[in-house]
Formats: sequence, C-alpha cells, structure tokens
Amino acid sequence: MSKLTVYGIKNCDTCRKALKWLEQEGKPYRWQDLRADGVDHQQLQRWMAAVGADTLINRRSTTWRSLGPVDRAAADDPETAASLLRANPTLIKRPVFALDDDILVGFNAVVQEKL
Repeated sequence: MSKLTVYGIKNCDTCRKALKWLEQEGKPYRWQDLRADGVDHQQLQRWMAAVGADTLINRRSTTWRSLGPVDRAAADDPETAASLLRANPTLIKRPVFALDDDILVGFNAVVQEKL
C-alpha cells in the first residue's frame, strides 16, 4: 500500500478541505504541520526538483508580499529557495502531498484524481 504524507498548516482552509476529502474517501495519510513540525532542507530541495520553485512557492501570499527584494531574488535559486521556505513555511503552496515518489501541490480536481 502506498504511503501518503500531507504537509500543510493546520489553520489553512485548503488543507482542512483536503484532509476532510481524504477522510471521506477513506484514504489513510500522515499529517505533518509545516509550521509546527517543519520540513528539512533536503526534502524541500526534492520537492523543488520534482515540481519546480514556481509551483512550490506561493507568490500570492501575504508572506511573499512582505519579503524584501533580496529574499524574493533568492527564491529563484533552488539552494537559497529551500532555505527561504524553511524559514518561512507559509510561503509553501499548500497542501503538499507526498505519495511514494510523487509530489503533488495544491488541492484541485487533478490532484484528487491522482490521489
């Protein structure tokens, strides 16, 4: 059986909607709160390699808008972007689903189909 880990933030509406859907579908998962539990640097780099920084970084978030130009420029380099995301977990588009070696970001019909 595949192991599904859901990464998100507990007060994120999209994460709550995704978790409710997973429970209704009877799909087992492990939850990891990005803010409370964090995520390691290597994991963030794997996510960026799998989906790209543009998919992983939420450039419409309040956190993104509050960043200075130096930090925003750092988001274009995978090494510094991982550090930026680790320091600011609310910059990560949510939820992130890790299903075996597949990484899915966000919660929409395409993601639901793959899950």
